This record gives sequence, C-alpha cells and structure tokens, in this order.
Amino acid sequence: MKIYTRTGDKGTTSLYDGSRLAKDDIRVESYGTIDELNSCLGLARNFVEDAESREIIYKIQRELFNVAGELATPDTSAFPETINESHVRFLEETIDGYIARIEQVDKFIVPGSNTGSAALHVARTVCRRAERRILTLSRDAHVSESLMKYVNRLSDCIYAMARFLETELVYVHFNKKD
Repeated sequence: MKIYTRTGDKGTTSLYDGSRLAKDDIRVESYGTIDELNSCLGLARNFVEDAESREIIYKIQRELFNVAGELATPDTSAFPETINESHVRFLEETIDGYIARIEQVDKFIVPGSNTGSAALHVARTVCRRAERRILTLSRDAHVSESLMKYVNRLSDCIYAMARFLETELVYVHFNKKD
C-alpha cells in the first residue's frame, strides 16, 4: 500500500464517507486535533510509570479513534462506533477515583514535576483545544451531545491523572495590588 495518494495535493482530504473537504475545514481541524491528542497520549503513556494509568490512557486512545471517526462523518448514523453515555460515565468514574487519591488544592499549580505528568498536561491542553474546535464545528453541523460531554470530561480526566502522577506540587501565588 502506498502512503501517498496524490489526492490531497490541491488542499482537500477525504472524509469517512468518501466526500472531500478542504484540509483547513473546521471538521478536519476538529478530528485532526483529536488525532494530535491521541499522539500526545501515546507519548505520555511511554513516560507514565503507573500501570493502571497506562491502561486507562490506552483505553482512551482506542476510544479517540471513534471520536475522530464520528467527527469525520457528517452523517453520524453512518459511523458504526459512536461515543455514548457509557463512555462519559467511564471518564467520570475515572476522574472521581483519581481525585479521591490526591491532595485538594485551591491554587494554581505549575504543571509537570516529572516527565509523565508533564506529558499528560500537554495532552490536556491539546484536549481543550480539540474541545474548542469541536464547539466551533457544532455551530454549523451536528455533533452529538455525548461526544461533546466526552471531550469535556476527557480533559478533566487527563488533568486528574496528571495531578495524581505529580511528585511535587509547586504553587503559583498571585500578589494582590492595592
């Protein structure tokens, strides 16, 4: 199989259903940012020493293929593996589990006291960008409520895992000016 097809040389790309869009279309930007997130999580997984966290990251990576596929399909009924409320519940349960095991702070922390947590914090920021891109797409096209919730919870989940893996908390203090 050739890796290049030459079909994108003029700035378009093919969607799941075979239709073509400009490579900078918000739909392509949305699923492309999910792809970027998946790669960031793959990198993070290689630096995370906690086995449970690595398994969760891998599960999320597999689910992100469904998120991207759903976003790459204008007729979402044509895509077989859509995100649903059970995916959202898994993230919520994961968040609750991690939050119960970490120190609660009401200050900003400097992210990344080790390589694993730092990589997860990068993934979290990419996830937030993906959420913004998907929100923009949802203004002009249908995006399922479950998918929107999933991506929102996902950034919280990544944050909770990153905080759990932090080996040292460094706080940011703001000086109030009179």
